[in-house]
Amino acid sequence: MQDRRIVSIATSNGHCLALSAEGEVYSWGSGDDGSLGHGDEGSRAVPCWVESLRCIERIAAGPYCTSAAVDEKGRLFTWASASFYTDEQDENGELEDFEGPSGLGYDLDAEIICQLTPKRVDALSQERVVGVALGAGFTLVVTDAGAVFSFGFSRDGGLGHGSLESEVLPRRIEALAQTGRRFIAVAAGYCHAPALTEEGELYGWGDEEANGHGREERTPQRVAALIGLTRIKLVDAKEYASCAVTEMGELFTWGMSTTWDNLGHEGPEGTPTRVAGLSGVEVAAVAIGSRQTLAADATGVVWAFGRRLGLGLGALGSTDNTAVPTPTPIPTLRVRVLNSP
Repeated sequence: MQDRRIVSIATSNGHCLALSAEGEVYSWGSGDDGSLGHGDEGSRAVPCWVESLRCIERIAAGPYCTSAAVDEKGRLFTWASASFYTDEQDENGELEDFEGPSGLGYDLDAEIICQLTPKRVDALSQERVVGVALGAGFTLVVTDAGAVFSFGFSRDGGLGHGSLESEVLPRRIEALAQTGRRFIAVAAGYCHAPALTEEGELYGWGDEEANGHGREERTPQRVAALIGLTRIKLVDAKEYASCAVTEMGELFTWGMSTTWDNLGHEGPEGTPTRVAGLSGVEVAAVAIGSRQTLAADATGVVWAFGRRLGLGLGALGSTDNTAVPTPTPIPTLRVRVLNSP
């Protein structure tokens, strides 16, 4: 990619996507379930061009191998496994099986278990998609009309439709439509999601640990802890954590962080809590991860907190992965922050 200007990166726990200014998508990493989009399940150690995609403007890489792209016409393309499956322990230590559609947004023939190349989501052909987010087996999209759709596997109310019923095809989230608001951005964790309105209001739903309410919500509700603040301008989510930035540049985080310290304050916190270590700093961009969080201020300084190995704060060759619990500037890095939803 040396002769390409990269404008966006999307990563999951197994593969990566990169978007060039020319609208080309490159992928590398694990090819399980066809997540790289090259027509097979082979892994790639170096970036390879996804030849079937043209004029792409947005990309997303989700957990469990899913991938998505939106082109300049607002058409959504998805690829990877047709079904989502995982088993986890319940409160009694017993294994629970979770299985359902993976959030591709279309039916596949019974004998096809993976979509190995990008395929258009025809059910959204009457919509112009402007944003996409991938959770654990489900997909969220926001359109230029401000509508939010969800589809895929439903767990802990992550689809926002008021039930645990999965949806193969995109379905508009009626609870958001009934607010009368125009939504401009969505994000997704494992089982929860936040959505941001044009007026700067934040709604959350899904898993209680990171939806902003401190309790499970199967339909979107406005996040009460952020009401009365200046408008929210940015939102992000990952696994069991979420964050939001106000118009004044204040960073709030919430979720489960007992293991990875990526909230910037003692956790877990079920409702938004301001990151005190960034008081007096105007945050202009943020990305929260499963183990680290990065925030860039208006001057281009990048602040990091979480586990050391993913923050660029360790010595060369060091294996120290201790916590960096409070925001710390990365001394070797400056960025140019662009205005973007």
